[in-house]
Amino acid sequence: MLAALAALSALTFLSWGGPSAAQEQALTPQARAAVAASVRRFVLAVAQDVTAHGPTAWRRHFSDTPSFFMAVNGQLQFADSATAGRAIAALPAMIQRIELTWGEDLRIDPLTAHYAVVASSYSEVQVNPQGQAHTDRGYFTAVAERHGGEWTFRDAHWSSAPPAKE
Repeated sequence: MLAALAALSALTFLSWGGPSAAQEQALTPQARAAVAASVRRFVLAVAQDVTAHGPTAWRRHFSDTPSFFMAVNGQLQFADSATAGRAIAALPAMIQRIELTWGEDLRIDPLTAHYAVVASSYSEVQVNPQGQAHTDRGYFTAVAERHGGEWTFRDAHWSSAPPAKE
């Protein structure tokens, strides 16, 4: 049974087009630290950019490739980059301003020199065009991908915490 699963796993990985184990080189501790620091700077810059420039700033930080997708609370929100772009362009009609703060628990798990997993609690204050504020808190996970020296979120998932009971 285990041999069959291992063979299926290897076949699936190779048919996906990913590098073989011999081609993929493990990151040295120094390279891991450098990738983690670079991704951390990217993630912190995302919060600053979205807070400074509003909801449309998100578009710059999501991968503009067909592989991009985003889920929210366990439901597929955007199946691809084009769908995300159209939805983000419409956000200013609903959200005038955002204050995004990542939690102190921000985690970066470097996978390769070009991929890392990001995870963090978050708090997001959203202000609508009428000036009413709503705070959303939850947890965010994503795969960050580096293209041409720049990081973007290749895939993302937001989970909002249920409202506190009074």
